[in-house]
Amino acid sequence: MIVVEDVHKHFGGFHAVDGASLTIQEGSITGLIGPNGAGKTTLFNVIAGVLQPTSGRVTMAGEDITGLPPHTLFHKGLLRTFQIAHEFASMTCRENLMMVPGGQSGETLWNTWFGRRRIAEEERALAAKADEVLEFLTIEHLADHKAGQVSGGQKKLLELGRTMMVDARIVFLDEVGAGVNRTLLNTIGDAIIRLNKERGYTFVVIEHDMDFIDRLCDPVICMAEGKVLAEGTLAEIKANEHVIEAYLGTGLKNKDKVQA
Repeated sequence: MIVVEDVHKHFGGFHAVDGASLTIQEGSITGLIGPNGAGKTTLFNVIAGVLQPTSGRVTMAGEDITGLPPHTLFHKGLLRTFQIAHEFASMTCRENLMMVPGGQSGETLWNTWFGRRRIAEEERALAAKADEVLEFLTIEHLADHKAGQVSGGQKKLLELGRTMMVDARIVFLDEVGAGVNRTLLNTIGDAIIRLNKERGYTFVVIEHDMDFIDRLCDPVICMAEGKVLAEGTLAEIKANEHVIEAYLGTGLKNKDKVQA
């Protein structure tokens, strides 16, 4: 689905991504782990078009998408979420979802004057789809709540719901578990697994919670200092000497600490 080839991203003299190469298989839930400052989020931003790479190449299903802007990638089915949820706080959860699909009739001034029936029909269909998404995510009781007033975990579910309002092919989730309690994190994990198995979504997940990674992800890719260090199952990653060095700065004698 995604191939990253020797991608670099420099900020002046700082090499946030320093020759990263990796492959994301279609239909997988791939975990991306690494110490803080490893370049994980920067690599996400390069793939998703938020940042232009200094050099290197990104392809999606064989198509070169290097440097394409986020709105273009959105229409190709590549979406991402953020560490901090970006909801429309004063709108309801249902309305937040209804905002997602592009090309709505109500976006043009002409239709607001002469196409009001078409707009009303579209809005009814979008509201029905939004309610289906909220039910899928088990937060249908929040449909009429202001999005800015729900909990952090519920906002993360709402962000996941946005990807369901369009034909997403691959979704990049950046620290979906940050600030989320264990019960809601399990609900988010359930939704990701169902979307993967039932709707064929491909996911790439940045996460520091190793239990969450262990439950969802295979393979797992570890980054450090802007490079890919290792790839494999989580057990293989934990046993990798280079990964242990990256996390602890020491060798095999501390491997048990990583596994713990």
